[in-house]
Amino acid sequence: MQNIDPAEYQKRLDRLTEILSGIAAHADEISMRRCPYKNRLDQCTAQFGCRNKRKAQAPGGMPVCAGDDKLDYRKAWETG
Repeated sequence: MQNIDPAEYQKRLDRLTEILSGIAAHADEISMRRCPYKNRLDQCTAQFGCRNKRKAQAPGGMPVCAGDDKLDYRKAWETG
């Protein structure tokens, strides 16, 4: 088994941290305007009513999210 060079190990950890922090910062920024229940295919995964939810395009398919990502999605949720 090889010995691990602590300096090389830290260098790799720092590189991973740099990459992942950029991804996390982008996700934080997007989460402020994109509905968290909208998947990558623009389908609605919410298990509650939402005024942006539209009928599925295919029988038995998932509903479509009609949100334009330009609004505060939290106001679209039905309450009560």
